[in-house]
Amino acid sequence: MGHSSHHHDHSWGHGKKAKIIFSIILNFIITGVQLVGGVFSGSLSLISDALHNFSDAFALVTSYIAIRLSEQESTAEKTFGYKRAEIMAALFNAAILILASFALFRNALERLISPQPDSINSSLMILVASIGFLANTSSVLLLRKDAHDNINMRSAYVHLFTDALTSLAVIAGGILIYFYHIYWIDPVLSIAIGIYVIKEGYSILSTAISILMQHTPEHIDVLKIQQIIEEIDGVKNIHHVHIWQLTEETIHFEAHINVSKDMLISESCLLKDQIEMILKDKFEITHVILQLEYDYCKNIPLINK
Repeated sequence: MGHSSHHHDHSWGHGKKAKIIFSIILNFIITGVQLVGGVFSGSLSLISDALHNFSDAFALVTSYIAIRLSEQESTAEKTFGYKRAEIMAALFNAAILILASFALFRNALERLISPQPDSINSSLMILVASIGFLANTSSVLLLRKDAHDNINMRSAYVHLFTDALTSLAVIAGGILIYFYHIYWIDPVLSIAIGIYVIKEGYSILSTAISILMQHTPEHIDVLKIQQIIEEIDGVKNIHHVHIWQLTEETIHFEAHINVSKDMLISESCLLKDQIEMILKDKFEITHVILQLEYDYCKNIPLINK
């Protein structure tokens, strides 16, 4: 059997945890400030934004727990450990994002039909929303880099980015209410934000489901792998192929390799090393299991159904 290992960077996990803890604390503080400000200003959108911030803080807590779980060592009972905890967290957070967007649509339509009254304290509304915007933007910038590399962090990032956009919509609504008494801009902006959130949420949801269902990663062409491996001297054919992701960072590959001649174990090890190197360099496959055979499996397709 051939295999290649994947090194885990624990400092990366430590950095993620510190950033998420800071964002959680910030979100809970802003939730309190916005809730009080919404009550005193009479702004329904500000109260709605406060509740959204609270749900995002909960999503960040979920992401943090997932990171801690994923760092636990594998055991005899759980040979993969909790490596997919972050994928599960991303799935949960993305689903919440999409559901929250539909709630946002409902509130926006209600406000379009029944505009907010002139009694709204738009100055206080703008001030509190601005504090929320600055705080959420700080968290967004903090998580932005990590969001490109990790689906769990990306789901947390989208939650916070949505909060920043929502706060910006509240600010715009407050300014237009203060100067022009235009009440429809806030719900219209909320609908636009909701559309963006559904788009991003669907992307995260789709990726998480694909990993959990053990689909072949999008960037990997199985037929191309077959072509490259079968061109190697000593390989007759490849069959019984399975490719899946355990996490976003680790791609697993297993296959049966039918060799063209009976060979020593030492020769087979060299052949397996060559195949593993190709899979790693060309397809970013991090864990390889190969079963070498000689005149054994016959008429077996590339993908055994």
